[in-house]
Amino acid sequence: MKSLKTLFLLAMLMALAICLSASEEPKRKNRFLSERVVLTCEKYPNICYNVKGSAGPDCCKKKCVNLSTDGSNCGKCGKKCSYGKICCQGKCVNPQTNEKHCGKCDNQCNAASSCLYGMCSYA
Repeated sequence: MKSLKTLFLLAMLMALAICLSASEEPKRKNRFLSERVVLTCEKYPNICYNVKGSAGPDCCKKKCVNLSTDGSNCGKCGKKCSYGKICCQGKCVNPQTNEKHCGKCDNQCNAASSCLYGMCSYA
């Protein structure tokens, strides 16, 4: 019975030592982790073309965007489309009434119909 208590006490001391050693900060940091290089499109403009899943080929405020479709950067950086308008080919348009972009970008109504409420020939 005494040896069982001693074994249990020894196991508890080892567990405590492992916990304390795991919680201490390492004295030397890994050189590669501390010198991480951050690539931004302002320093490297081609990064927007080369990164898979990029939002677009243009760079605005250190972010890749598409100036022809982004409503917050329509045609140029910082140009926001007003309420109800969308960005099509770098211009803010109203998709409810625009015959070249009726309901969505590049949805052109034919010559005999007009765009109303985002649909060609609604009436």
